Formats: sequence, structure tokens, C-alpha cells
Amino acid sequence: QVQLVESGGGLVQAGGSLRVSCAASGRTFSRYTMGWFRQALGKEREFVVGISWSGGRTYYADAVKGRFTMSTDNAKNTVYLQMNSLKPEDTAVYYCALRIKPNDYNLPRSYDYWGQGTQVTVSS
Repeated sequence: QVQLVESGGGLVQAGGSLRVSCAASGRTFSRYTMGWFRQALGKEREFVVGISWSGGRTYYADAVKGRFTMSTDNAKNTVYLQMNSLKPEDTAVYYCALRIKPNDYNLPRSYDYWGQGTQVTVSS
């Protein structure tokens, strides 16, 4: 079993920055990739950032491109999502996820393990 634990969410004013973290523990896999999704109240879960199965490329949703950056600290088994120039429409619960098969990186159903989510609220 894999445990993913997000942290770092909170309330920030528009234009501000926030970094959320996702610490992974438990079972390890020889091949996997991580991703971030978000879900606003009353809306479906949507893709934020993911990595190609080869690991060679990181993809961002158009809505966050140029503002959000995903990074990894392998020594700490932690992935980060740095969010800059935040907008009220970025308000959502942010989830990290892990996939162990080379399915579509931008679809929630491709991911096998999920964190509990962390709330990010951007005030105008």
C-alpha cells in the first residue's frame, strides 16, 4: 500500500504564492509517475500537472502554465507544487496522485493512489 500525504494548503490573497507538498511512503514501485489534480466545489476533478511515463517531460494544464511548477525531492520521497500569481479561480482542494501504469497522465482514472487533499483558497 502507498500513502500520500499533502500539506501546505491555506488561504492566500490573489497574486500571492503557496507551496503544497506531497510526502509518499509505503510500497515502492520500479516505475511510476506523480501528478497533481484539483477539485473546486461543485466541479469535477481536473488535471494540473503530470509527467510523461518516460519521465522526460512535465505537462501543465493551460490554466496554470507559467505560474505553477512541480518539483521532486527524491531523498525525501516528496513532490512539491509551487503556485505563484495565484488567482481566485485556483481555489480548490489539491490532490497528489501516483500512477503505476503508462496510462494517460492527465486523466484521474490513470492514477492508482491518491492523497487526502489540501485546501487552497485564494481571496480576491
